[in-house]
Amino acid sequence: MPVLPSLLAVFAHPDDESLLAGGVLAQHHAAGARTAVVTVTWAADSRRAPELADALAVLGAGTPRLLGYNDARDPEAAPGRPRLVDAPLNEAVGRLVAHIRGFRPDIVVTHDALGQLTGHPDHVRTHQITLLAVEAAGLAHLHPEAGLPWQSAALYAATHPESGVGLLRPLLEDVGKSVLAVPDTYVTTSIDATPWADVKWRAILAHRGEVARERSLPGILARLPEPDRIRITQTEHFTRIAPAPHRAAQPSCPSDPRPCHVLHTRSTGP
Repeated sequence: MPVLPSLLAVFAHPDDESLLAGGVLAQHHAAGARTAVVTVTWAADSRRAPELADALAVLGAGTPRLLGYNDARDPEAAPGRPRLVDAPLNEAVGRLVAHIRGFRPDIVVTHDALGQLTGHPDHVRTHQITLLAVEAAGLAHLHPEAGLPWQSAALYAATHPESGVGLLRPLLEDVGKSVLAVPDTYVTTSIDATPWADVKWRAILAHRGEVARERSLPGILARLPEPDRIRITQTEHFTRIAPAPHRAAQPSCPSDPRPCHVLHTRSTGP
């Protein structure tokens, strides 16, 4: 398998990385790519941090990188610290810029603008922060304290098309959650995660506290018959939302004349 572009995932909560991009992270790691995950809420000493560490170990995505902001809906995430939605925007962007410049990823993946199906405010804020941070990381005059500039080649939003919500809609609506999906034409890449389905599922199960909860998506998935669970988790959808300026000396991917700025997986779309 050819080496794939390095990949940094930026998501709001522990478990988002496994649910939304577990297949892509596992596939890139298996192909020898560098992968990592920044989790914007929850503190390093919180109850979910060890579960996140276990999930990342399964995915081959290194150790947790927690920004430590409080969850908008769970004050136990980081007691005494500001909620992500209340934190100064420039501060949060600068902290993420430091991770981007330190890791130097070819690709960054985050939430979509809708806030990932349920419109969670932390998801929406993480999307906004990541858009700003990816651009700022490439500009030396912005956040100079965060390290040398680095311009990632592309930013992708993990998303859910209207035609792909399927079984998820009644499951989420049954527990009182909203279901926000994008038009199918908004999706640029749909990934067949079947070859990495076992790894992805083990990573989801590592979030044991969420699996035990009735209304959380890991808990909902864990109670489903296996065929239904596979149907829900076997495809990951993404939208390329930020083409970057040309980067000098950008390597070409094996067997592909284009620069390494596209999610090279089993996909449809460009």
